[in-house]
Order: sequence, then C-alpha cells, then structure tokens
Amino acid sequence: MKKKTTDVNYHMSLSDRITIEQGLCDGKTFTLIAGELHRDPSTIAKEVKKAIGFAERKAYPVDCKYVKNCRRSDLCIGTDCTSFCKNCSAVDCTTVCRRRVPGRCEKLDKPPYVCNGCPNRIGCHLDKKVYRAKDAQRLYEKKLTDSRKGINLTREELQRLNELVSPLILQHQSLSHIYATHAEEIGVCRTTLYKYIAEGYLDAKTMDLPRKIRYKKRKKAKVKQNNDYKYRSGRTYRHFENFVAANPETDVIEMDTVKGTRKKGPCLLTMLFRSSGLMLIFLLPDCTSAAVVRLFNELTERLGVELFRKTFPVFLTDNGAEFKDSMGIECTPDGELRTRVFYCDPQQSNQKSRLERNHEYIRYVIPKGVSMHWLKPEQVRLLMNHINATKRDSLNGHSPYELAALLIDKKVLDSLGLTYVTPDYVQLNPALFKP
Repeated sequence: MKKKTTDVNYHMSLSDRITIEQGLCDGKTFTLIAGELHRDPSTIAKEVKKAIGFAERKAYPVDCKYVKNCRRSDLCIGTDCTSFCKNCSAVDCTTVCRRRVPGRCEKLDKPPYVCNGCPNRIGCHLDKKVYRAKDAQRLYEKKLTDSRKGINLTREELQRLNELVSPLILQHQSLSHIYATHAEEIGVCRTTLYKYIAEGYLDAKTMDLPRKIRYKKRKKAKVKQNNDYKYRSGRTYRHFENFVAANPETDVIEMDTVKGTRKKGPCLLTMLFRSSGLMLIFLLPDCTSAAVVRLFNELTERLGVELFRKTFPVFLTDNGAEFKDSMGIECTPDGELRTRVFYCDPQQSNQKSRLERNHEYIRYVIPKGVSMHWLKPEQVRLLMNHINATKRDSLNGHSPYELAALLIDKKVLDSLGLTYVTPDYVQLNPALFKP
C-alpha cells in the first residue's frame, strides 16, 4: 500500500494539469505522470476521464467507420448517378447506407483514453477525444463553485432554523446574544447563518442585523484644545492613568449623556462599569450640570455614602457642559468626598470607547433625532434591563447583568431597578415601548 504524501495539496492546480497534458502529448503512461506529481496513477486516470473533451473532425465530413476506403456507388439505384456516394452533394449517404458504422477509435477504450499522444492523430478521420489543461481547470472551478451554492439543510431543518432565529433578529437581538442562548439548537456556525440571511433564505434580512448597516465617515471639526479649565485641574486623562496605575483593582465607570435632538429638553445619563459591562441609564429633565449633581445626590441618599463610594469609586467622562461641576459630582452637599471624576482629552471620545459603543443599543430603540419628552422613568428602566440582558462575545457569551450580579452589591441592583430578562424576550427596537 502506497504512503500518502503530506506535502502536496489535495486539489490539483493548473500547473499540475499542464503537466498531465504535456505528459499525454509526449506519450507517457499514467504511472510516469503520477510519479512526477507524487500522486497515485488512479488519480491521474480519474482526472483525465472526467475532463475529456472532443476535438473537431476536419479530415472527412461523413461520420462512418469506412468512409476513408468507401467506393460504393449503388445507393441511387435507377438513376444515372455514377459519383462516389461519399462525395455526393444531393444525398447524405449516412441516411441511406445500411453498411454505415459510426466512426469510433477502439484505442480510446483503454488508457490513456485520449488522442493527445496518438501518432496517427493528424490524418485520422474519426472523432477525437483530447485532454486540455485549461478546460479541465475551468471544469474544476465550476464544480467547486457549484458545490458551495445553496444550503446544506433539508426543507424542514431550514424552516426550524427560520422559526427560531428570525423572530429574535426582528426583536433586534444580535447574533452574539442569540448564539450565547441557542448555539446548540441553531446547528450551523455564525458565518453560515450570516450567509443564509444575506442570500434571503430566512425571513430576517441583512438590514435587520444591527451592525450590518454602515455609516459614512464623519468629518471632524478642528477645535483648539485648551486643557487649562479649572474643573479639569488635577483631573485630566493623564491624571486618570496615574490614578488607575496606582489603584489597579478600582472599578472605573465611564459616564456620558445621550440626547434626542439638539433642542433643550430631557436626556439620558449613562454610566458603564468597565468590570462587567453593565450600563446604568437615568432620565434627566434637562442636560445641565445642576441635573447631574442632583442625580448624584439622590443616588447617595438612596444608597448611603459608604455604599455609593464602594460602588462608584471613580468616573471617567467627557468635557460636556453638564459635567463641569466637578466638585458637585465628587462631594456630597455636606462636603464629604464620595467619588473621583476625571475627564478625557478634548475630542478624544475613544478614551471611553466602551460606553460610546454601548450607546448604539439605545439608538436601536430611540433613534437619533427623536425627542425624549415622552419618556418615563419606568420605560428607561425597561430599556436598561433589556440592554444589560444582551449576551456579548466580549463577555464570553454572558450578559452584563450576569456578571454584575457577581461583582456588585445586590442592594445596589435592586435599588436601581435592575432585573433579569429572559434571553428570548430581549427586544431592542422601538416596539419595546409598545403595550
């Protein structure tokens, strides 16, 4: 038994097929050609058989085994015709001659099955079978492409997959969340599922996938940086990095606001715990520093200074006007220190990128440009719980709520209205607020 070679690709290349064609033209056997390509002779034989093509027969137009030596002139009995029947232009002798035998070379029944290296090929009047490397390569590539078309599922399996996945996608659940919950039931890899959706095999379409939509790159306005604001004194991003280096176990909370329109009115204040990915959302009556400080005071009163300090040790935020009262954020009305706040460099929102990315979950439900005057606190809590129930690849298939339940005091979670949402009921689209 011959050993398999491990240094050769399983599929033949165009170069291999050219070697086969050249070997056939030189009269080499399958064994000699196989030796050059380090393959089994049966592999070469199969390659030649499946890629055989026909060459045009030019020497004689009549398809008959005896055409070369035929001298019959008795087919037109009762006429004055004396010409050779094979040269007659009035009657096709192949339709009336009983002696006709279709032209076929018996040598083609045995190796090499083609006429590439036949010495009589030029003057032969029979149909010719040939092996051409380029034609064989085109045939191989077509078969390779066709084998990847369609889907590898039965009609029943596809229907079950559609009934499981499409409703969840239409609820604006990400595939990360869906796979974290139903990977075994789905039965295909994520890439394959993306392909099925893109090719229209499921009710859910590509536009229903949250992150499949791409936006135009926005132009950045050139703004002069000024790092000498009083509220930033000792609280710049450089100071933040030094603080984190000195206190590596301290949990960092990224903070920002989300507005509906450019006009004045209610907005959302968001806080994201880097340790768990949990995002808190609060409804503010307006986007001002007074509203932010008032919220911090309410949270302190609800949790107590010690628990607040333990839960929210340090904040990282941007340079928005609503966050410029740094002393009001850091200290209680009695002047007791409850937290630390630091500011990103101007025009560097990437320094709190996790929170910026998490905001897109809010935009699935409240699109940009939609006023927030109609929002109520209970709706905001509902949105917060559905976002935190979304399972993430970055959390190894877990949701932020699951991790926060292990890292954050249960009293804090209960006080802020955080509750568990069953994975299949997670919904991140405007229909979330519909009764």
